[in-house]
Amino acid sequence: MGRLRDRWRGTRYPDPGTRAIPTQELRTALLALNGTGVPFSVRETGGGVDLIAEWKCLEPATGSGLGREQVERTFRISLRLLSVDREVRAADEQRTVTRAGPAPGRTVGKGHGKGPIRWAHKEWTYEKGTDGRRQKVVTFDVNVTRDMKDPLRTAVLGAGWTWRGVRTL
Repeated sequence: MGRLRDRWRGTRYPDPGTRAIPTQELRTALLALNGTGVPFSVRETGGGVDLIAEWKCLEPATGSGLGREQVERTFRISLRLLSVDREVRAADEQRTVTRAGPAPGRTVGKGHGKGPIRWAHKEWTYEKGTDGRRQKVVTFDVNVTRDMKDPLRTAVLGAGWTWRGVRTL
């Protein structure tokens, strides 16, 4: 049952033989992700969480005038670094705010969820290509699992630590 739960929550283990670096070096490596062109930010916090990675994503608006709607999503991964176990515990959280009407618009809906983030959104149109044939053109592509979790996970596993997904910290 433990392996199934690990797989569902996204727990990953470093390659055998990878030497674990000290906690402060891992913290520095995770904070250094801010300057590498990733679409999210990593910051230090107080309290029970060591670091928070946060990404605010504004989806393209649909409709016009009073029927215009736009969804703002905030994805947050709270990270706790456990130096004794050489483990990073990651708790995922997602918030959505739907706004309607002309800009800036009023809030018409809110949502909140905890647990593993598995969210992807893709929009496309078909246009005439240079060769005269119809081709698919991607206009909006967001995959949080790929674009947010992968750089964090890669930094943690490369440091010789375990990435463990949890429901609450």
